Amino acid sequence: MTEWITAPDLTDYAKATAFMEARAAAIAAGTADELIWLVEHPPLYTAGTSAKAQDLLSARFPVHETGRGGQYTYHGPGQRVIYVMLDLNRRGRDVRAFVQSLENWVIDALAEFNLKGEIREGRVGVWIARPDKAPLSDGSMREDKIAAIGVKLRKWVSFHGISINVEPDLTHYAGIVPCGIQGHGVTSLVDMGLPVGMTDLDLALRQTFPGRFPPLAG
Repeated sequence: MTEWITAPDLTDYAKATAFMEARAAAIAAGTADELIWLVEHPPLYTAGTSAKAQDLLSARFPVHETGRGGQYTYHGPGQRVIYVMLDLNRRGRDVRAFVQSLENWVIDALAEFNLKGEIREGRVGVWIARPDKAPLSDGSMREDKIAAIGVKLRKWVSFHGISINVEPDLTHYAGIVPCGIQGHGVTSLVDMGLPVGMTDLDLALRQTFPGRFPPLAG
């Protein structure tokens, strides 16, 4: 069984990390069910294991060092953070396949709103093509990131996870180079002209989850 919890208020980042550490340990020990935890955080930046100091342009919000994969990212109100605590001992010990399943889960959820999310080689996360924007200097189409992914595994139990922009203040990304990627930008469901709220996204996530992460037997 995979439990779902939705936090009612903004969740302190340090407390969230401590909770995930404890829950992942309990899942590994067989004393707790898997968990999908839906939260929002107050404005902050997190630095993954590949973060580069030069990509922190302006520390306008608290910066948290974290053990997840990836570089710098932003969390804040209006962004749905999905902490994914799943047992890969039972789902297959394949990190690449797991990350791809997370990306495809996001793409499936976005498709519920007729929005086409895409994956790009060498760029983890989910992207939206923006033919309405000026192309990059090399003539290639500009793309905006709508979802970031950064996970950590301990004893083959995952934690950390996904962030999807519903209606955050996109100017808050100006303090970092998001995920170390220059040129391309960030977007959100509302920025794309979709009148989607957090509850709408949560429902789409729940509906599409079993298609990528089937219920465990037993």
